[in-house]
Amino acid sequence: MADLNFTDQNFKQEVLEDNGSVIVDFWAPWCGPCRAVSPVIDELAKEFAGKVKVGKLNVDENSQTASQYNVMSIPSVVFFKNGQPIRTMVGAQNKEDYKQEIEALLTS
Repeated sequence: MADLNFTDQNFKQEVLEDNGSVIVDFWAPWCGPCRAVSPVIDELAKEFAGKVKVGKLNVDENSQTASQYNVMSIPSVVFFKNGQPIRTMVGAQNKEDYKQEIEALLTS
């Protein structure tokens, strides 16, 4: 499960200073599409455990980080490699689309 919760306080350490692949799900509790995406992200976190760090960032509680990455619509899933944002997927996507992005991230 993607039980990592990224915050404005831990984002630098957990994401930007990570030398691997990190996926950040920008979401909010009131967002219906976010709730639809959440179990998919959790499944992918299990599937790619040990290869990719997966976590969620509540935009209501961590607006500084959300605005830093220009997150205007949620859900937004941002793929990081070596601390750099590589790709952003906005809106609810299907599992296969996210999976393709993760595999591309791992092979880049």
